[in-house]
Amino acid sequence: MSRYVHDVSEAALEDELIQSQEPILVDFWAPWCGPCRAMAPGLEAAAEKLAGAAKVYKLNVDDNPSISSRLNVKGIPTLILFKDGREANRLVGFSSKEQIEALLTL
Repeated sequence: MSRYVHDVSEAALEDELIQSQEPILVDFWAPWCGPCRAMAPGLEAAAEKLAGAAKVYKLNVDDNPSISSRLNVKGIPTLILFKDGREANRLVGFSSKEQIEALLTL
């Protein structure tokens, strides 16, 4: 994906949530989703600005439907911030770079 935003599978994400000491931001998206694609540059910019403060991942909901269902992701794009392995906050719908940065600094 990029230097700051990485693709992740359900299994890899679950391992990360258990092991990571840093907050984890996950973008639940799909390649056919226009707002998801439109949000990608802002997500990348926010991830670059906050590098080292949080890990940022993209999870394709088409390839990983069970975790999307388990986490109650009903629409995309959805950003979920995890701290200490638990959901700390969520944004649903297109989010600007500034909204993403604000979510990561909570």
